[in-house]
Amino acid sequence: MRLSVVGCGYLGAVHAAAMASIGHEVVGIDVDERKIAQLASGVAPFFEPDLQDLLVEGLESGRLTFSTDIAAAVGASVHFVGVGTPQQKGGHAADLTYVDAAVDSLLTILKPGDLIAGKSTVPVGTAARLAERIDGSGATLVWNPEFLREGWAVKDTIEPDRLVVGVPVSDGADGSAQGAPSVEGARAADILREVYAPAVATGTPFIVTDYATAELVKVAANAFLATKISFINAMAEISEVVGADVTQLADAIGYDARIGRRFLGAGIGFGGGCLPKDIRAFAARAEELGKGESVGFLREVDAINLRRRDRAVALVVAAAGGSVFEKKIAVLGAAFKPHSDDIRDSPALDVAVRLHGLGANVVVTDPAAIENARRDHPQLEYSADLDEALRGAEAVVVVTEWDEYRRQLAPERAAALVNATVVVDGRNCLDATTWRAAGWTYYGMGRP
Repeated sequence: MRLSVVGCGYLGAVHAAAMASIGHEVVGIDVDERKIAQLASGVAPFFEPDLQDLLVEGLESGRLTFSTDIAAAVGASVHFVGVGTPQQKGGHAADLTYVDAAVDSLLTILKPGDLIAGKSTVPVGTAARLAERIDGSGATLVWNPEFLREGWAVKDTIEPDRLVVGVPVSDGADGSAQGAPSVEGARAADILREVYAPAVATGTPFIVTDYATAELVKVAANAFLATKISFINAMAEISEVVGADVTQLADAIGYDARIGRRFLGAGIGFGGGCLPKDIRAFAARAEELGKGESVGFLREVDAINLRRRDRAVALVVAAAGGSVFEKKIAVLGAAFKPHSDDIRDSPALDVAVRLHGLGANVVVTDPAAIENARRDHPQLEYSADLDEALRGAEAVVVVTEWDEYRRQLAPERAAALVNATVVVDGRNCLDATTWRAAGWTYYGMGRP
């Protein structure tokens, strides 16, 4: 099939390359000339494992092209919309400017029978509004939310754990079941089954529903994950008062199949371009719908998350003897999570910036995110060399759980480089027993 992907940021670039890899002919469209030039030359504009190889493979095969001109999408039968929905300036609601602009641009080239498949994370009600906007074009709108994990985005696109498709539903006037997919909706679902044929063939659940449910699936999933993280961080706050170990607590409750261990890692909390802004936008939309109390807990989820950054800074100050002024602090990590160079709302960088504000001589190291971090926070010092970052440090802070720190950094080697063997484990990812045995004073989050 011939597909277009409007918006070639993190979501769109991965989706375009992945769709080309399974055999489709794909054109990626974006207004950012620099980004399109990079992609067209086979250079991924951000770090994501396996994306670079997929990009080069798609370009060399001829199945993947990029353009700044929406006219390049003429002839495609399915148009994916994967533009950003950032938090509004001065508020918590989602900014839909880019989504609206993408749909407006597609209206200039749509032909009857085309499909617009929205993938952006949007407030519930957006798809219905956009469907009215394209009414009369002969095209059909579906909502096909993404569930990508940064660091595993390529795999999650090619081998998703589920596919959700929101389609137009019947009002019952034609004798069909009310709420079931309309004739138009059923046809649209069949087209997306063809787009995702390899995944469907391996048994990936393919859920066909209405617009509102499809939109809610995405924000509800993110709200649940954020809540689970903040729950264990709330338990960490209690553990710190009573002397309990939150990691053992998480292990114990995680054996319950109803709870599970994943996303029960206490630490400095979540960040990135999705969870923080999505839960805020969800709460804002609930307020607009007159149901703010239904998700009022999300505001506390957000508050707990931000408090953990405060706690990490306080631990570092305590570990450094009550003051970090003019002391070298080695901050291990800048990306909001490992296997990514994404620094959007990064707890790691937030901690580094706060320590710098307290007068510390902060040196940040990261395997992938240094250039992005330097661009946004030039006031900090950076080193791509881990040994150099550690040399002469009065305290070491682990804030992104890269394997380079959690598995490969030997405490004995690190001890030979620092001035003081003090480590604050902001992700509870180090083996406390091993580090203490090597002579380190170890501080964890919610651990004795």
